[in-house]
Amino acid sequence: MFALADRVLRGYTRVLDVLAGLCLAVMVVLVFGNVVLRYTLNSGITVSEELSRWLFVWLTFMGAVVALRDHGHLGTDALVSRLPAVGKKACLVLAQIAMLYVSWLLLSGSWAQMLINWETEAPVTGASVGIFYASGVLMGGSGIAILLHDLLRTLFVPLAEHELVMVQESEELAALAHRPAGTDASHEAPGNHRP
Repeated sequence: MFALADRVLRGYTRVLDVLAGLCLAVMVVLVFGNVVLRYTLNSGITVSEELSRWLFVWLTFMGAVVALRDHGHLGTDALVSRLPAVGKKACLVLAQIAMLYVSWLLLSGSWAQMLINWETEAPVTGASVGIFYASGVLMGGSGIAILLHDLLRTLFVPLAEHELVMVQESEELAALAHRPAGTDASHEAPGNHRP
């Protein structure tokens, strides 16, 4: 059951990763194109600012879902990392329950705002403002699915002690934790070769 859920969530986050990349590409084209047009032709792309802002919000929420799935969000593990395995597991379960509650608040609030604003048109594009709030629905719903999977896994699957701490103090430590076994950091950066 957990293996199937892992595959589904992995595929889902890959799709979100690609969509986030497309959002970024469209944002770059819109903003850069707008700047070039303003300086060369004294013109511009009318929808550039509004659409870029919406794409940025969607990009942020999709990236947050991917980071949640990969346990890539930063946090403070100074206390939890010093606890015994039982304490780490208890803290992890409490943290996952708290994050589930926050995801539910985000989902329900975003859903209400999406419905309220569905008939409202954006000033420039004329698109429904509900599309803007739908990004919160995506984040809240995806967060609930990912966190429920992680919580059930924590409760019913024996985890190694290092898996009970799901945050890292810094981006460098998170990158080291996600590096495949047997790789050496000296091979990744140019100029850091050993003789």
